[in-house]
Amino acid sequence: KVWFQNRRCREKQRKEASRLQTANAKLTAMNKLLMEENDRLQKQVAQLLYENGYLRQQLHHGGITTTDNSCDSVVTSGLQHLPTPQHPQHDATHSGILSLAEETLTEFLGKATGTAVDWIQMPGTKPGPDSTGMVNISHGCTGVAARACGLVGLEPGRVVEILKDRPSWHRDCRRMTTLYATSTANGGTLEVLYVQMYAPTTLAPARDFCTLRYTSLLEDGSYVICERSLNGSHGAPTAPPMHSFVRAEMLSSGYLIRPCEGSGSIIIIVDHMDLEPWTVPEVLRPLYESSAALAHKVTIAALRHLRHLAQEATIEMPGSVQQPAAVRSLSQRLARGFNDAVNGFADDSWSAMGNDGMDDITVIVKSNTTPRELGVQLATSNGGVLCAKASML
Repeated sequence: KVWFQNRRCREKQRKEASRLQTANAKLTAMNKLLMEENDRLQKQVAQLLYENGYLRQQLHHGGITTTDNSCDSVVTSGLQHLPTPQHPQHDATHSGILSLAEETLTEFLGKATGTAVDWIQMPGTKPGPDSTGMVNISHGCTGVAARACGLVGLEPGRVVEILKDRPSWHRDCRRMTTLYATSTANGGTLEVLYVQMYAPTTLAPARDFCTLRYTSLLEDGSYVICERSLNGSHGAPTAPPMHSFVRAEMLSSGYLIRPCEGSGSIIIIVDHMDLEPWTVPEVLRPLYESSAALAHKVTIAALRHLRHLAQEATIEMPGSVQQPAAVRSLSQRLARGFNDAVNGFADDSWSAMGNDGMDDITVIVKSNTTPRELGVQLATSNGGVLCAKASML
C-alpha cells in the first residue's frame, strides 16, 4: 500500500513539475518580448524627445527652416539586414523585384521591431502566458495596421509553411495564386501573388491584392516573410483588374519567426493595409478604417490557428474521442460556404434571379439549370441551391 501511494505521489509531482516547466518557458518567452517592447518604446521616447528639442530650437531661432526626417529612421533592435548578393542577376525583372524585396524587408523590420509605426495596446487585450499574445494597433499612420507577438509550440520551419498557406487559416481568403516565383542568391524565395478576399457584407465589393512576398533567413537564425503590393513599376508580372473586386493595397507586412529556447517559436506579425474605404457606403466605412477589426480578423486569427495546431499534436491521439482537426476542417468548410453565398461570384456558378426592383434582398441560384427553368425544375433537381441574402445594420 505504501509503495503504491509513493508511486502516485511521484507521478503527481512529475506532472506538476512538467506543468511548471511549461509555464516557466512561457513566462521566459513573454518576458523577452516585454523587454524588446520596452526597448522599442524607450527608443521611440528618445526620438520624440530629440524631435521636440529640435522643434523648440527652431522656434527659438525664429522659425523652422528645415525638415527633420529622423523619426522615419528604422530601428531593428539588432537584427541584421540581408546582404546584397555579390553576383546580382543580369535579368532586369529579377533585379527590380529583388530591390523591392530588400526595401520591403527593411520597412517590415522597422514596423515589427523598430519605431516606424506608433503602436498602442489594443483595448481589451492583456499580455500574459495564457493569452493569445501582445496585440497592438496603429495610431495615426496611413491605412490600418495591427501587430501581435506570441509564443507557439511549433518549430520555425513548420510555422513558415503554415503562415505561407494563407487560405488554410484565413477565413476571408478566397483564392491565392502564384504568378511568379524565383530564388535569390542568399537562399531566399521571391513570389508574386494574386489574392482574392471575401467581402464581409452584401453591401460592399470584395477586395483583391497583387503582392510581392519575400521569404528569407536572417543572420541570427530568424525566418522572415515580408509582403507588399506591386504597382507594376518594377517589371514584375501583375494581375489585371478583376470584375467584382476592388484592388486594395498591402503596405509592408509580414511575419518574423524567431527560434525559442527549447521547442517553439516567438512570432511577430504585422498587418498593414489600405482597404480603399471610399469604395463602400459611408455607414460601412468603420469596418475598413478600424485597425482593431483588422487585428481580430487577420492578425489574431493567425496566432490562434498556430496555437490550435500546436495543441492538436498533444490532444488528438489514436483512439482518442476528441478530434480537433476534424472539427477545424468542418468549421473552415462552413465558413467558406457561407462566404461563397454572401459574395455570390459568377465564376462559382452563381447567377442572380430577376427581382421586383427592390435592392434590399438579392436572390441567387447555383444549379445546372437556368433561372427561368428553375421554377419548374428545382423540385426534381438534385444539385440546385437557392440563396436569398440581405445585409442589415
